[in-house]
Amino acid sequence: MAKILVAYFSASGTTKAVAQTLAEAAGADIYEIKPQVPYTTADLDWTNTKSRSSIEMKEGSSRPPIVDNAVDMAQYDTIFIGFPVWWYIAPTIINTFIEAHDIAGKKVVPFATSGSSGIEKCEQNLQKQYPQADWKKGKLLNGKQTKESLSSWVAELHL
Repeated sequence: MAKILVAYFSASGTTKAVAQTLAEAAGADIYEIKPQVPYTTADLDWTNTKSRSSIEMKEGSSRPPIVDNAVDMAQYDTIFIGFPVWWYIAPTIINTFIEAHDIAGKKVVPFATSGSSGIEKCEQNLQKQYPQADWKKGKLLNGKQTKESLSSWVAELHL
């Protein structure tokens, strides 16, 4: 039986709620990608070009450090990676997580939450940056997600 991990970054709690329901629906382990320095409301102010998130996203090489990288990827066949969409792409802390782990040959499924952006550009960028993974079609999971709806999505992926 395939072993699944749901790894997620959540700046405001929205993605966390979805990740928890997804992990339950998929029978997966869960891992929170926590920044060493938590993001404040001011850090997340996308209208301020000097805010932390604006600076990180402007600098494509930014890799915000995370609290704990102790995930044994060898035990997982499939990794769901969740995040809020920032500037139409995944936050650079997702790169920190991916680059700290060997995802070669793993099935990787992105999922995201967003106020108005889609997930398509996120998927394209991640696939281009990390071609060694077996990327599966991701999904934007806005609004209240039920265990049943997420179970259906997981089943559709044929993992």
